Parts: sequence; structure tokens; C-alpha cells
Amino acid sequence: MMTTARRELLAYVLPFALFMAGLAAVSAMRKLGLSSFLGVTVDPMYWIYPIQSIVCTAALLWFWKCYDFTGTTGGKLLAGVAVGILVLALWVAPQELFHQPRRVDGFDPGILPGLTPWMLLARFTRLVLVVPLVEEIFWRGFLLRYLVRDDFTKLPFGSSTPFSFWSVVVAFTLVHSPADWPAAFLTGILFNLVAIRTKSLTACVAAHAAANLGLGVYICATRQWGFW
Repeated sequence: MMTTARRELLAYVLPFALFMAGLAAVSAMRKLGLSSFLGVTVDPMYWIYPIQSIVCTAALLWFWKCYDFTGTTGGKLLAGVAVGILVLALWVAPQELFHQPRRVDGFDPGILPGLTPWMLLARFTRLVLVVPLVEEIFWRGFLLRYLVRDDFTKLPFGSSTPFSFWSVVVAFTLVHSPADWPAAFLTGILFNLVAIRTKSLTACVAAHAAANLGLGVYICATRQWGFW
């Protein structure tokens, strides 16, 4: 029988591990030259990402009772959303202020015109719901506390030390593409501060979701699919 501590560890780590496995699968499929799905030649991300989202959602639902989304006031949610808007500005600033090259290579939902609405729905679901939950549960819910003490759930959400704070910022930065490292570094700091100041997982998820929703709208408006 699984112990409570082991179940809690899996609850906070497994969804993120599954998410990263999906990214690794895309890279592996590309290297193997496997670019066909149901007889249609497309990049592996077009069919692996939806599977990734379904698997991660299933894991989140399975462990849902392990996560604490209580104790969040309207003020904390608004603070999270405000930080999310600031994060959005950080991500698009290189394009809008410094005229960096357009990032057009990426997940284009119009590649199969008959499926465009469904691909957009799948992409926004992943971007606004799955990613914020998976990442905030792992980075702020787990690692920020785990680097303070092994039995991390005994610590209040938002607990940290300088070592755990900066370790999470660096690790969060490195899992993004090098082009996004400056924005990701600042984002890691801001999301950590949301966790520390609000003590609310919900506020962290709201911040991440707001940033990603805004970025998704920006991507569709500018057709810079490389930001997905």
C-alpha cells in the first residue's frame, strides 16, 4: 500500500515528469524521422502534445485531493493576475521594443485547415490550464519547499530559503529555450515571489495562466508560432 508521503511526492512530481516526457518524445520522434500520423505528414508535436495534455490532465485529476487550493482571497488572485500581465510584457518585450526577429517556426494551428478550431482549442487548453497547473504544482508547490526539507508538505506553501529560491529560478530558466532565458529568469523570480507573498498555489496558477493566455492571444495575432 502506498504511503501518504510517497503519494504526495508522486502527486507533485509525476504530472511534471509526464509533461517533460512528452517534450522528450517530440525530440526523439524528430531524430528518428517519424513525421507521419494517420497517414498525414506532420511534425510529431501536432499529435504528441494533445496526448501529453490528456495524460497530464489524468494525473492531475488522480492526485487532485493532494493539492491545496484553499485560502485564496480575491486580492491574492488579483495580485497573481497582475504579475501574470507583467510576465506577459517581459516575454513580448524583445519583439515589441527591440524588434527581435519574428519567431514563426512552431505549432501552427492552421496547418490542417479542417482541424484548425480543434487544434486551437487543444493548444489553448494545454497553454492556459495544463501547463500552469503542472508547472506551478512542481516548481512552487514541490521544489521550492523540497529544497528546504524532504517532507515538504509539512511546510506551508510559499516556504523557501535563498538556496531553494534561486535554485528554482535557475532550473525554471534552463527548461526553457535559450532564446527565452532572460524572460524565463525574471518570470521565475516573479512567480516565486507570488508564492512567498500570497502563500497560495491558486494565485501562482492564476499568474501563470494569465501570462499564458495573453501570450496565446499575442501568438495568434502576430502568427509567431515559435512562442508556443
